[in-house]
Amino acid sequence: MALLASENNKDVELSDPDQTKANRGTHPNCELQNSCSDHAVVSAFKQMKLEREAQKNWDLFYKRNTTNFFKDRHWTTREFEELHACRKSEKEQLVLLEAGCGVGNCLFPLLENDLNIFVYACDFSPRAVEFVKQNPVYCAERCCAFQCDLTTDDLRDNVPESSVDVVTLIFVLSAIHPDKMKQVLENISKVLKPGGIILFRDYGLHDHAMLRFKPGNKLGNNFYVRQDGTRSYFFSKEFLAELFEETGFQSVINEYVLRETVNKKEGLSVPRVFLQSKFTKLGHSQSS
Repeated sequence: MALLASENNKDVELSDPDQTKANRGTHPNCELQNSCSDHAVVSAFKQMKLEREAQKNWDLFYKRNTTNFFKDRHWTTREFEELHACRKSEKEQLVLLEAGCGVGNCLFPLLENDLNIFVYACDFSPRAVEFVKQNPVYCAERCCAFQCDLTTDDLRDNVPESSVDVVTLIFVLSAIHPDKMKQVLENISKVLKPGGIILFRDYGLHDHAMLRFKPGNKLGNNFYVRQDGTRSYFFSKEFLAELFEETGFQSVINEYVLRETVNKKEGLSVPRVFLQSKFTKLGHSQSS
């Protein structure tokens, strides 16, 4: 679900981390304030409609774009060494849950890169899940894809309780209403082993996509709607840390990743702000 507002704010496009220059550290002192921070919030009626139609809007997105919109995320194993390091040996199978798998742009590079991994993959959009299952790399012996609303559906209907080593939550939580984010983490916690890890990456506060929103798109504090009806929240480190701590997780790393997207054709350089974090589920792992 990694989307951002385009330059004309009429379409959406992926921000590909592999096409940006990166720096890590504290959040920049943003002299640029969000251009729509003081604008009126979208009416309660429209917000309720957007919440009701959230699944439909994502399904329509995948209907329009099929599997051609996102680039494969080969950077995940580079950024998150836990995808290799959390096993005692290469012979030990890693069980992973990709929450919000889309059409498999993270899933399939992982399966191709690591032969001893089993992945549970779920997405809000039934159409996206079907695209995953139709991929020639998909194999039921190594992957189980299913449709799931993380805010209401119990993950244990498809994933055994306390069976997952690692959960990836990459550009997913931002698409969920802030009031329901805690429910998502509580749901994930049920299938994650004690001591298991959540690998998180999403939009950070004052990201360029946030600054580009026009009047009439604000849903709440740091929460916006795109022209296609999909929504995006922009995280601060403090908000994210508190959210995870309240649901029984401990922060390992929680830092801003500052990037620069360069459009050579247009001669443009835009600042990007992502939040990249790792959280562990409190409790003793079976191996300890």
